[in-house]
Amino acid sequence: MSASLHKSRAHLRKVIVQDELRIDSHKLMFHVPRLHDWLKGSTIAPIYLEIAPSGGCNHRCIFCALDYLDYKPAFLDLKVLKQAIKQAAAMGVKSIMYAGEGEPLLHKDIYEIVRMTKASGMDVAITTNGVLLRKELSLKMLKSLSWIRISLNAGTSSTYAKVHRTKQEDFFKVLDHLRDAVQIKKKDKLTVTIGVQLLLIPENVKGVLNLARLLKKIGVDYLIIKPYSQHPLSHARLDPVFRYEKQADLYKKLRKFEDKHFKIIYRDVTMQRLSLPRDYEHCLGLAFWAYITALGDVYACSAFLGKKEFCYGNIYKENFRTIMHSQRRKEILKRAAKTLDVTRCRQVCRLDKINSYLWELTHPGLHVNFI
Repeated sequence: MSASLHKSRAHLRKVIVQDELRIDSHKLMFHVPRLHDWLKGSTIAPIYLEIAPSGGCNHRCIFCALDYLDYKPAFLDLKVLKQAIKQAAAMGVKSIMYAGEGEPLLHKDIYEIVRMTKASGMDVAITTNGVLLRKELSLKMLKSLSWIRISLNAGTSSTYAKVHRTKQEDFFKVLDHLRDAVQIKKKDKLTVTIGVQLLLIPENVKGVLNLARLLKKIGVDYLIIKPYSQHPLSHARLDPVFRYEKQADLYKKLRKFEDKHFKIIYRDVTMQRLSLPRDYEHCLGLAFWAYITALGDVYACSAFLGKKEFCYGNIYKENFRTIMHSQRRKEILKRAAKTLDVTRCRQVCRLDKINSYLWELTHPGLHVNFI
């Protein structure tokens, strides 16, 4: 086999591996009936919800997109949330990720929340900084999760303390908790995917290889390297001159850590899109997801939390089903799809690739029947 062909096949294997999770893409094509109903103009339930069990956080990361919300120490009421979860499942919501404007593991009932979500028939995931992911919690909770992702944004304790604005010992706590979680997964033969995500910024770029080395040794399933994008409302302002296209050498070095058990998911597609104009004019994807804050507000978009013009309602005042079928939701979705200026939005937001897909689907070019 020629060297060039071998290199080409190796690259193809990398693409296939990254494509398994589609983190740099989207998964809307797997929900054709919901997509069909949306195209017909029907009111549809979201496929996916993000819910913030807690508004408070035990860290103050220098890049935090939601720092402008002031980390309010609010916690969703278990009874109210349980009712919303039951209704969401009955309506056809497929999955819930617990994350949001605060640290989800601060909620004293987080295990019960995860358990009852799974029992409702929906897939469940958590994004957390991992400091509170103690072994006793992992023992109870991991069996109900599809995946858990730890936000770990440094390769050394000193950098971690500066980036997360916390104590250095938190770095070692998180590594210990990951180690425990991996051991529990193996011992109990669980299917949960245990991953780590690092937001690549100038402050932590030198420690990325060390982090990959540590995580591979621990036995996590993957490390995601993602870019920073400026949230329109955030107080955080990082180095505007940092260029992701200049980090190609880092990417090559990271790939050497990969094997069949440990994957590097380097979000180069998203990094490239940061410097490109959007290929859609308005936001079409909001119907397929929703966000519930720790105060119970249901939002169309997490980039505009606190902006009432994007708020559908509140689960303490109305039930979730009523909110999803409300005239207000219809009006907000219509406004986003017809008049929202997406240049006001966060670049490469969670719906970026979905919007590209939907825009192309609803704005076909010439000769589309010649497949």
